[in-house]
Amino acid sequence: MNISILVYGSHKFLSTLPDQIRYATTFSIEVIANVIQAVSHIKMTPPDIIIVQASLDGSTELCLWLKDQAKLSWVYCILLEDNSQHLTNRSKQGWEWDLEMTSTALKQGADAYIWHIPEEQIDSCADSTPSHSLILAQLTVGLRKAQKYRDLLRTNDLLSAIALADSLTEMNNRRALEWDLPRQIQKSREQASPLSLIILDVDYFKKVNDTYGHLVGDRLLQLLCSRLRQNLRYQDTPFRYGGEEFVILLANTTGEEALIVARRLNRLVNEKPFTINSQHTINVTISLGTASLEADDDEQGFSLLDRADQCLLQAKATGRNQVISWDYLSHVSHLKAASS
Repeated sequence: MNISILVYGSHKFLSTLPDQIRYATTFSIEVIANVIQAVSHIKMTPPDIIIVQASLDGSTELCLWLKDQAKLSWVYCILLEDNSQHLTNRSKQGWEWDLEMTSTALKQGADAYIWHIPEEQIDSCADSTPSHSLILAQLTVGLRKAQKYRDLLRTNDLLSAIALADSLTEMNNRRALEWDLPRQIQKSREQASPLSLIILDVDYFKKVNDTYGHLVGDRLLQLLCSRLRQNLRYQDTPFRYGGEEFVILLANTTGEEALIVARRLNRLVNEKPFTINSQHTINVTISLGTASLEADDDEQGFSLLDRADQCLLQAKATGRNQVISWDYLSHVSHLKAASS
């Protein structure tokens, strides 16, 4: 595990830390003494552990800010108290004052609060003990927390992948489409780039299941998805929408380009039969509808999907094994309206 440590403190302060931290080859260490720069660094590259010099200006603000960041709650913050006046007060006022200082530090966002006395000053400070062993102990706690967090991330990534994948075809599923389509729409509008999609359906798929059984039908869908994936462009994202129906998002693609992609897929499916096993080779065709994002489409993509679906229904109603685009369908509708 590649551990990153941010030391919020001076280089002189760094020199007082244990050698296991300063010279470790397994740690990545950054030293920053400005609170604004530290916050910027944490936002861009969150460390696993932060070691804070309490006497440095902004130390309290940094701890408080970190505590308020829900997305950074896993970062382990070790506050080292090196203020000479506080060290003197600690030896004079006893354990109650010590406990009060510790309580205050923890409320301010520190996960650990350690009285940090440089080794050369230990003999001159009453009731003082070396802090290096405590620092290393808390460092171990921080490392364990970081490891658990990374394990959790890997588990969540795996669960997300399972939740968003169709188990039969290994394509993204409908839930994944509902998650990705709004983001594709937002990106398209922010970058002023076109976005189109295809909805396709296997013609007479029920007949395949009724004739050969559902196992053959499932295998046919797997082979179909494999052929589709092998013939899509890098910016195209396929989804199993449900049953034998699929959606393909076409990023940075105009309506004319989407029509070309859809016709090519239609031809690739139609021109070569699917070999299920040594006993069955099946010819199938697909019907497809295409539509492109328009200015008044909703952010979730419902209207965009609806237009493509209307085109698919028209393709199936007028003979199947063809592509109908929204531009064509709307043009035909206008002609009918004008002639009536």
